[in-house]
Amino acid sequence: MADGEPTDRPVAVHAVGRGQPFLVRYTRVAAAGTRLAREADVVYATATYAAAAAASVLGRTPLVAKLVSDPAYERARRYGLFAGSLEDFQPAGGPKVDVLKRLRTLALRRAERVVVPSRYLAGIAAGWGLSPGRIEVLVNPAPPPADVAAEELPPGTFVFVGRLTEQKALPVLLDALERVEGASLVIVGDGPERSALERSASSATLAGRVRFTGPLPREEALRYLAGARAAVLPSAWENLPHAAVEALAVGTPVVATAVGGVPEVVTDDRNGLLVPPLDAAALADALRRVLEDDALRDRLAVDAKPSVAAIGRDVIYERLEAILAAVAGL
Repeated sequence: MADGEPTDRPVAVHAVGRGQPFLVRYTRVAAAGTRLAREADVVYATATYAAAAAASVLGRTPLVAKLVSDPAYERARRYGLFAGSLEDFQPAGGPKVDVLKRLRTLALRRAERVVVPSRYLAGIAAGWGLSPGRIEVLVNPAPPPADVAAEELPPGTFVFVGRLTEQKALPVLLDALERVEGASLVIVGDGPERSALERSASSATLAGRVRFTGPLPREEALRYLAGARAAVLPSAWENLPHAAVEALAVGTPVVATAVGGVPEVVTDDRNGLLVPPLDAAALADALRRVLEDDALRDRLAVDAKPSVAAIGRDVIYERLEAILAAVAGL
């Protein structure tokens, strides 16, 4: 689905307008997928799993699903049916929540393989009744090991890269920033929380210390990460954010909450600092340590690149290609 016709078409792209009613656009995605699946070796779904499962069945083509979260949980939060954590959602029930869970699991059971980027999410997905033998952990790849020209930023600048959503808990980060004298923040990205965050950042204690760049091309976002004192990921819940991997790959330590699969790539006091979620005081303390202790910051930065060297793009994509080929019987 897309808000408009894509301008970048490295391969054939069939876009379904997001402005149409949900049932209309979802049906069109399934119909287009079915038509294309009949001529394909494998269907690879990174979202719209029910439509992909329908295309797989009707097109008689095997399915591989890339799972980046619990789609039932994301929808339950979006529809106001559940407000707790991802872990708390797993045993939760209720008529509407149960329907979302059944639809999620029914679609994913069609998949010959379910690819997940963390052991954390693999464990959760196994609890849905999916066969553990079909779940493959494949970490999000780090950028190619080329030098990135760092953006020139004022000393003491931290950088956040990602969608500006409730999940990212950016109000907690702004609260923490207020407590750290001499620290500033660049927020790269866009999302539904942006207007509220901009209002909060205009307060007397934060004025001039927070800059919003809006969405940027990936190369520019990497430059901001490379120029940061540290990358910051204050998420309330996560799977495994690609921004953490990208920051480490350009040699920048990460200050993050110890949620989901984040501790699988960010090791406390090795390549970054980990704090509890939704704890502004703990986050402020970690930011202050990185800001004031040059020896600590330098030590964390030295270990940043080596910590993700084994998950380079070529290695990860080669494994993904092997999974797709095996499912397709090639």
